[in-house]
Amino acid sequence: MWRTRAAAACVICRSLANSSYGIKRKSPLQNLHLVSRSIHHPYYPSAKFQRPPLRISIQQFSSLNRLPLHKTKLLNVKHGYQSHRNFWLARLASRLLRVRYLILGSAVGGGYTAKKTYEQWKDMIPDLEDYKWIVPDFIWELDELVDIEKLLKALPDADDLAKLMPDFDKIGESLASLKGFLSPGSPGETAFRATDQGYDNDKQFKKVSDKEKIDQLQEELLRTQLKYQRMLERLEKENKELRKLVLQRDDKGIHQRKLKKSLIDMYSEVLDILSDYDASYNTQDHLPRVVVVGDQSAGKTSVLEMIAQARIFPRGSGEMMTRSPVKVTLSEGPHHVALFKDSSREFDLTKEEDLAALRNEIEIRMRNSVKEGCTVSTETISLSVKGPGLQRMVLVDLPGVISTVTSGMAPDTKETIFSISKAYMQNPNAIILCIQDGSVDAERSIVTDLVSQMDPQGKRTIFVLTKVDLAEKNVASPNRIQQIIEGKLFPMKALGYFAVVTGKGNSSESIESIKEYEEEFFQNSKLLKTSMLKAHQVTTKNLSLAVSDCFWKMVRESVEQQADAFKATRFNLETEWKNNYPRLRELDRNELFEKAKNEILDEVISLTQVTPKHWEDMLEKTLWERVSTHVIENIYLPAAQTANSGTFNTTVDIKLKQWTDKQLPNKAVEVAWETLQEEFSRFMTEKKGKEHDDIFDKLKQAVKEETIKRHKWNERAEDSLRVIQHNALEDRSISDKQQWDAAIHFMEETLQSRLKDTESVIEDMVGPDWKKRLWHWVGRTKEQNIRNETKNELEKLIKCNEDHPAYLANDEVTTVRKNLEARGVAVDPCLIKDTWHQIYRRYFLKSALNHCNLCRRGFYYYQRHFVDSELECNDIVLFWRIQRMLAITANTLRQQLTNTEVRRLEKNVKEVLEDFAEDNEKKVKLLTGKRVQLAEDLKKVREIQEKLEAFIEALHQEK
Repeated sequence: MWRTRAAAACVICRSLANSSYGIKRKSPLQNLHLVSRSIHHPYYPSAKFQRPPLRISIQQFSSLNRLPLHKTKLLNVKHGYQSHRNFWLARLASRLLRVRYLILGSAVGGGYTAKKTYEQWKDMIPDLEDYKWIVPDFIWELDELVDIEKLLKALPDADDLAKLMPDFDKIGESLASLKGFLSPGSPGETAFRATDQGYDNDKQFKKVSDKEKIDQLQEELLRTQLKYQRMLERLEKENKELRKLVLQRDDKGIHQRKLKKSLIDMYSEVLDILSDYDASYNTQDHLPRVVVVGDQSAGKTSVLEMIAQARIFPRGSGEMMTRSPVKVTLSEGPHHVALFKDSSREFDLTKEEDLAALRNEIEIRMRNSVKEGCTVSTETISLSVKGPGLQRMVLVDLPGVISTVTSGMAPDTKETIFSISKAYMQNPNAIILCIQDGSVDAERSIVTDLVSQMDPQGKRTIFVLTKVDLAEKNVASPNRIQQIIEGKLFPMKALGYFAVVTGKGNSSESIESIKEYEEEFFQNSKLLKTSMLKAHQVTTKNLSLAVSDCFWKMVRESVEQQADAFKATRFNLETEWKNNYPRLRELDRNELFEKAKNEILDEVISLTQVTPKHWEDMLEKTLWERVSTHVIENIYLPAAQTANSGTFNTTVDIKLKQWTDKQLPNKAVEVAWETLQEEFSRFMTEKKGKEHDDIFDKLKQAVKEETIKRHKWNERAEDSLRVIQHNALEDRSISDKQQWDAAIHFMEETLQSRLKDTESVIEDMVGPDWKKRLWHWVGRTKEQNIRNETKNELEKLIKCNEDHPAYLANDEVTTVRKNLEARGVAVDPCLIKDTWHQIYRRYFLKSALNHCNLCRRGFYYYQRHFVDSELECNDIVLFWRIQRMLAITANTLRQQLTNTEVRRLEKNVKEVLEDFAEDNEKKVKLLTGKRVQLAEDLKKVREIQEKLEAFIEALHQEK
């Protein structure tokens, strides 16, 4: 610098020498000014021409370059030169150059110093861009309310402004006095000389005290930073209170303006929709969010709580507490509250009771989301936290990375946590907040390797070292902490490195006490005093600001690109729908479920339109099918074997009473319930022609099965039905011939049906007859031949004794066996009895049918109680009693169905549909197909695109 200024002086001296008269140039050096010659050649000898030396020796000094002083001599001048004039010009030039050096040096140095000071103050002043909202709205509207042109006209003209300009004459006088001050022998020159003489001593003193001054400057810098930090915190506190007041006024409607949904809430809604979106057609969720990862118990949750300014997460000593991803949306609001996405309850975070309830609710939701046999879940819990002064961003707290699976955990827990973390971190726009425990050895960290794999260049990673207070106490070398903060101990790179303190390890500490402890620690920490850490790298407050800035920067850079991707996806889906389903509306799964729900309820209502006769016919027929075997085998046949009518009626009454008390009512209720199920199933599965949509078949089937499973018949129905059936069976009075004939017809149908079944069983036993053998060319087996021979022998026995009882005596069995053995047929006694049962049954049924024909004219004798008549028709009366009981039971059951059970069934169907409506997994399972999935994707893509466009528009308006 000083060489440059000296060269400039030499140029000026040459110009002065060239313009002088009477000077003969001997050499280039003699043309230079004395000061320039002393700078370039301090040991240059005197000139050849002898001339008396100057009486006044000029000492050189410059406040800018502080060059060493040299005594110089003037050049000898040729004879004939006016010496007096020459000395005067040299002296004047020297004075003028000194004045210019002083003015120029002062201007340059002062300007540089002022600019540097301005830049330092500008850096120290906090960015108030986020506090523009403090200015009332009417300030921004002043340009509409105030006429600027009128104000310009009202300003003074140029003449008036000229009066305000400085007096340049006085400035000239000041310069003249300055010139006198710099004249030879003036006090100013003496002062300069004295100052220059003490320069060497000052220089030596500075060399000695440089280290002390550096320490003093560092301490002063730290104090200044803390001072401005406290000023910033005070301003933020005031800002928080003012913001809270403004928001409260907005809530009360003081300002007549609509409060729009905040940007972060709009963005969080988009993320909530994307979390449920099945990425199809190569459309993936690449929207930014802050992903918080770290080793287990590294302090992730504590950092999030400091950012959210509330102890909102469950905590435990050493055990895994974060079992599923938790998405936390931070936004500004008048009150410090938290609420879940799917709930309207607000938790007041200023009350300890609500904080405990919130932590308990989060823990319950985490445990419910974990499936059986698992330890962690991929299901995301969405939580929103609002409060004054909170930084707007979306954070996702992930389960802590573990190195070993302990007892009580699922075997795949470690791999599941890794896959969850990778799924969130592989998003190229996700900001990775890597949390490292500073109180443990850095080599034990697992998460740093994982983060370095997902973000090798560290373009979206922020490294946070927690528990720095413990690290400073336990680590022997403080430089190790600096190496951790600077990322020299890890393979990972990061955008920024931060050190925080999240308390003393006591779970009952409040957020305010943790903040005070953190500030006090860093104020006294050697890490700051020794410049290992910078002031902007410490405290969770600075971390929160940095993360928020990085988050919004990433959002602004990527959100429009994501909106374009969803726009293209929407076009593809709409084109596919038009090509495949041109005449169908785009109904998503929920809309299809509502449509199916209405159809199912309409079909349940159709049950009430079934005619009473249809109900009673179905009930009577089904009930008789269920009880006919019991009536024939256990009541009619045993009673028919009795000797006289009195014994027959007694046996029948006893057996009917036992049957009514124990089995009949229960069987009747079962029949009624099955009949209702059959009719319900018929209506549910019956196709409605062209309007039928088979996409609902699985849902209808599931609703039917679940409804049938839940529905239970009224328990008191059996008791009332038992009384009715007992009274019906006690009645023996047939009132007219029509009922008599109906009973005979009922008996004939029943006996013929049984006879047909018996003939079929006998045919299977003995094989086909000669006609079938000849026609179909089939033969009998050996066993069938034996049974055929046995049948023929038993038929001979019945022909000999038509009144033979139902059972064979032992001697009769022996006789039959011997007769068969005589013909060369070996037979077992059990086979003889088994064959006899079917042969006698056929014989008895045929006899009973013949008796029915005889009783067709027996109604007259019945009215006279069969007096003076050999005809007895007690079996006809029995079947009339059974038939009447069936009709009365069917009528009673029909009334219960139409009056009670159908309504209860409809109620159960509604409950089942409501339960299915709340179960998304059930709807996804029951409403399937390409059409459903395409409509579902189309709806979600449209919703995402619309919300993204609204968010982008709001984002541009905020800019």
